[in-house]
Amino acid sequence: MPDFTERRRMMVDTQIRPSDVTKYPIIAAMLDVPREQFVPDSQVEAAYADQNVPLGGGRVLLEPRTLAKMLDAVDLQNDELVLDVACGLGYSTAVAARIAQMVIGVEEDEDLAADAQTLLSDAGADNAIVHTGPLAEGAAEHGPYDVILVQGGVEDLPPALLDQLKDGGRIAALLVRGALGEVKIGYKSGDQISWRFEFNANAPVLPGFAAAREFAL
Repeated sequence: MPDFTERRRMMVDTQIRPSDVTKYPIIAAMLDVPREQFVPDSQVEAAYADQNVPLGGGRVLLEPRTLAKMLDAVDLQNDELVLDVACGLGYSTAVAARIAQMVIGVEEDEDLAADAQTLLSDAGADNAIVHTGPLAEGAAEHGPYDVILVQGGVEDLPPALLDQLKDGGRIAALLVRGALGEVKIGYKSGDQISWRFEFNANAPVLPGFAAAREFAL
């Protein structure tokens, strides 16, 4: 049986800390949450690799470095309400729930959503729930949110999500332009979002987040 506790420590020491993520709550959460339980059974050996882990259907669990740097850049606080879009099997929701006051995961794949809710309960994330519905629609009934995290590639950000962000809130998104991906943090002021570049990363574009394609005859 692999020593996942040791793999978790190695992940933090070789992927997270060298990426200039030093905030104690993030380090503690990533040392605490058993990542191997939040991936498909066929991907357990890859759970701690420095790469995106396939979840099936073109979806991935973002590599540890990407999630850690995203949480670091958005400066998540312990009194905040978080919307975690495209939570998959719930790993990012579980990590965020160790830091924030409450986390609402959104997952449109009903099987993933059901499994995520079970896994979050097993992991003791009592301050996290999974909302089943289209990713692009978020979960307005639980908002507005202090922070929105998007766990996958974004070409166009759905207006419905931005509407669920509190004035003064932050959104972390992996914006994809062709082959390039950039994680940016958006700061909401009134109806405007101002974006700041943080780091490069890549992930498949999420369902409902692709740019409209123009077809020429």
